[in-house]
Amino acid sequence: METRPMRADARRNYERLVTTARTAFTEHGTGASLDEIARRAGVGSGTLYRHFPTRDALLHAVLRERIDGLLGHADALLAEPDPEAALARWLRTYLAGASTPRGTCTVIIEAMGPEWAATGLGAAADAIRTALGRLLERAQRAGSVRAEIDPGDLLRLANAIGVASERTPDPGAYADRMLTLMFGGLRAG
Repeated sequence: METRPMRADARRNYERLVTTARTAFTEHGTGASLDEIARRAGVGSGTLYRHFPTRDALLHAVLRERIDGLLGHADALLAEPDPEAALARWLRTYLAGASTPRGTCTVIIEAMGPEWAATGLGAAADAIRTALGRLLERAQRAGSVRAEIDPGDLLRLANAIGVASERTPDPGAYADRMLTLMFGGLRAG
């Protein structure tokens, strides 16, 4: 199926909606009002829903750049000499970005379900799990991480840390402490 390029005004509305949604999601979490986002962007709700038929489609557009960055970071870390350190660095980067907007970790956990497979967020969660899986497998082959750890389970654990850290005064420090604790359980031997 061939898609036509967006008209200039439609492209401007799309970009304005994504920028406004990014701000609203940062201020109010992933549950921010879509009607308020449309109002703040200076468009009608119909325009918002034409571009983004669901909240998840809008959230995926807001997170797309960050997700692409995470995937590229995982690829770069595959060249790191210490596979365990590379895995830990990627998980720290993942959690640092996942705390904003609030609720992102919960959304990714939900998007890992099979009913999300055909959505943008489902595809993003799968790509994140695959990237994490490559780093995990490398650490497992090196013998530094237990062989029975599954990338989906590890991603769920990381997201659980993210959800818990959202409710603390210092999310970064809390996430770092929990990752250190988690890695104690992941190490082989």
